[in-house]
Amino acid sequence: MKPLNVAVLLSGGVDSSVALRLLHAAGHSCTAFYLKIWFQEDFENFWSECPWEEDLKYAKAVCDQVGVPLEIVHLTDEYWSNVVSYIIEEYRHGRTPNPDVLCNTRIKFGAFVDAIVGRRFDFVASGHYAKVVHPDIGSKDEPSTLELSKDMVKDQTYFLSHLSHSQLKRLIFPLGCTSKEEVRKLAKIFDLPNQDRKDSQGICFLGKIKFSEFVARHIGEEEGVILEAETGDFLGRHRGFWFYTIGQRQGLRLAGGPWYVVEKDVKNNVVFVSRNYFSVDKRRRIFRVGSLRWFNGSPSRQITRLRCKVRHGPGFYNCDLVIENEENGHEIAVVKLSEDDQGLAAGQFAAFYLDSTCIGSGVILESWDDQGFPVCARAVEISRMTDKSKLGKPVKIKAKATEIMDMESSGKNAPSLI
Repeated sequence: MKPLNVAVLLSGGVDSSVALRLLHAAGHSCTAFYLKIWFQEDFENFWSECPWEEDLKYAKAVCDQVGVPLEIVHLTDEYWSNVVSYIIEEYRHGRTPNPDVLCNTRIKFGAFVDAIVGRRFDFVASGHYAKVVHPDIGSKDEPSTLELSKDMVKDQTYFLSHLSHSQLKRLIFPLGCTSKEEVRKLAKIFDLPNQDRKDSQGICFLGKIKFSEFVARHIGEEEGVILEAETGDFLGRHRGFWFYTIGQRQGLRLAGGPWYVVEKDVKNNVVFVSRNYFSVDKRRRIFRVGSLRWFNGSPSRQITRLRCKVRHGPGFYNCDLVIENEENGHEIAVVKLSEDDQGLAAGQFAAFYLDSTCIGSGVILESWDDQGFPVCARAVEISRMTDKSKLGKPVKIKAKATEIMDMESSGKNAPSLI
């Protein structure tokens, strides 16, 4: 096989650095690219030092070791218009988007590929944990496929599931057959300057900024009330429904819990919570998915024995899928999981797999089956009140006796009562 001319996305982290060195060691001609995005300037007042400068420093050091050229690509406007503005609108409408999926589809393998379109690169590479299987040279009409990584914990096919086939056929992922442990070992063998650097956490390109700070910066805050779904009791106040997602437990600051967000009234800025989120009758198994994208053409109208991911991680559900036509002409998939799930959130992606092959994905819609979490009539009535100052002070909720006994028996401190 003749050497390839490869454009390598380099973030300054260990994964992309090892991917670059593997391609270089295999004899391919590599050019590294660092993507500079708007967050890095827009939030500079939050940092004691600019994290992108540290990332770029490591990226340069990795390239200098083997004489690979490094270029900086500015995609500020593209990131704002194609990712950030979409995220903000989704949160304003009470949905929970996935920035990492959008970043891969619209920026890393979208706007970036467009920016280098005249450079005659054979492939674009990155440090993603996934495999792309391309057809043999003599079978170019055959489709490329996206396959699960060797490392199922780190596997990132979920984040790549909404790419188009035209995007997929231009990609290679050198780490697809490598575990994270092996990547760390290779980093030491290559004596990479960032070999001991910790993995980045959180949302794509958000860096060290907390997501709540991002939301507050671009949507703002608006005080609303928290109501118990089963009783309508007024439990407390919040800074805006857009800070909360279905199934969330952290950050509610309510005594007598644990409490979970179970529903949101977007129009009236009300968050409904419950302590019974995990009761059997509240679980969801059937949901609908729109904005469908398939790598190799739409599957049959009804397909069984698929596997499905409704979030990033090693876990799968077995599922059946039926495709329906909506009045607007767009296809909608009705998905039935083999087991109940507690954390389905509108705006998130559902990725579908046939054995180890990812065949496509779509966006989870608001409409559910009849097993959605019930909000009582009193809670609905209170949420529609124009003047919620009439509610007075929050109700004092005590922890359930069984919860206190469980905590005492386990040696934990019982929650403080208000």
